[in-house]
Amino acid sequence: MSPKPVTAPSSVPTHVAIIMDGNGRWAQARGLPRTAGHKQGAEAVRRTLIGAAELGVKYLTLFGFSAENWRRPESEVSALMGLLRLYLRSEIAELHGKGARLRVIGDVTRFDPDILALIRQAEELTRHNTKINLTIALSYGGRQEITAAARMLAQEAAAGRLDPSHINEALFETCLTTAGMPDPDLLIRTSGEKRISNFLLWQSAYAELIFVDTLWPDFDRRHLEEAIVEYNRRERRFGVFAGAR
Repeated sequence: MSPKPVTAPSSVPTHVAIIMDGNGRWAQARGLPRTAGHKQGAEAVRRTLIGAAELGVKYLTLFGFSAENWRRPESEVSALMGLLRLYLRSEIAELHGKGARLRVIGDVTRFDPDILALIRQAEELTRHNTKINLTIALSYGGRQEITAAARMLAQEAAAGRLDPSHINEALFETCLTTAGMPDPDLLIRTSGEKRISNFLLWQSAYAELIFVDTLWPDFDRRHLEEAIVEYNRRERRFGVFAGAR
């Protein structure tokens, strides 16, 4: 039986973040190379973005490539970079036409110059769009992001431009790559794994976590809608104390 559709804008989380997991297992189950799973995963990105926009989600953040993924076999990393180039060249016009704004977070300095140029061109083309904000985390790690923010503040303090006593959560957040974005309300991980794998560690402090068994290449609007239905069943609590029920 299909879940009750989510139609009321007030019931839809403002910011949904997704750890896209399971491309390799999807391909292995079909006797295909891992690259086939990554290609099908790119199709799932398109479906999920369209579905999120239709449901009224304003921010969608996807974990595309972690800082740790650089340790994968060179052939797989090379194939992923080729797929990224293809996506940036072929999909950005459609994203722009649908009113999506694209942002990329992570250590993009590790990418080849042509990929970096494509990212910047895509961000500039879509920067005024307001239908939905699509953020893709590439070469990203939550610990690395927090470390970089702490280093930035330490450098400002050492240079005498910042009084350390003025450092608070609000100031710290301005040094994160997600500065200006609301924190995720809902964090989804596909493939049945139940961990957040160094993704948005600071930002997800109060996010509702939902783990689904579906492999990412099979994920679509229906799965997103089911997760939102579950999200709406939750009683959100911002902080706990002794004896809380």
